[in-house]
Amino acid sequence: MIPEPAPFTLVPGGAGSPVLLHVPHSSRTVPEQVRGGILLDDEALESELDHITDSHTARLAALASEACAVSPWRFVNGLSRLVVDPERFPDDREEMLAAGMGAVYTRTTRREPLRPPGADPEPLLDRYFHPYARAMTAAVDERLAATGRAVVIDVHSYPTTALPYELHGTGPRPPICLGTDGFHTPPGLLTLAEAAFARFGGTALNSPFPGTYVPLKHYGTDPRVGALMIEIRRDLYMTEPGGPAGPGLEALASALAQLVDGLTEA
Repeated sequence: MIPEPAPFTLVPGGAGSPVLLHVPHSSRTVPEQVRGGILLDDEALESELDHITDSHTARLAALASEACAVSPWRFVNGLSRLVVDPERFPDDREEMLAAGMGAVYTRTTRREPLRPPGADPEPLLDRYFHPYARAMTAAVDERLAATGRAVVIDVHSYPTTALPYELHGTGPRPPICLGTDGFHTPPGLLTLAEAAFARFGGTALNSPFPGTYVPLKHYGTDPRVGALMIEIRRDLYMTEPGGPAGPGLEALASALAQLVDGLTEA
């Protein structure tokens, strides 16, 4: 039997760094036992992975970390979001659930069936979603204990042209979308991000994707936890939909490193 790949990895950074780069959607890996519950054939699955994966964002975060004066910590999902999406709510509070893209997707990016009707999500939630959430919570707790604060920077990308599953796909699609939270994204964090990514032709707030990731333990209650989602339009650094990275990746890594350094110094 082929060993199951690691579901996630916490890459240590500097002891004094409060920053945690969170990379949840960079992997294309679907374990064989999960693949058996997906309706797509191999060709259709590869096409779906091309469109749904935030390709090269793990490499982007690694390059940025290497360029920082004090390396941030990195929490990287080792599995595709087609296994579970760790950034969704596991219950009906998440609007994407209605589109078939809750914590366990039942629809593809084109709103076609991904799993059989009535498939039970609980085994996948128990095996992958809840352990991921616990580990991410622990990683934030460790930064709080070590530095007195934690800043979660969510690293994502999105396609130049809206996909059918996007609930807010008619809004602006800027080079850099900054997803914010009214409680966890202080003005200083936003100012640093806008300055770091200004070179790419502009940023916009919460369009086409709003919000950012904070563990539920801390969400809305712990002001020591800051958070920001960075959504990078894919034409800036790669061939779409699922092709290789280009030279823009290094420039984006430099901008991300600038942001991290600013947060560490602050």
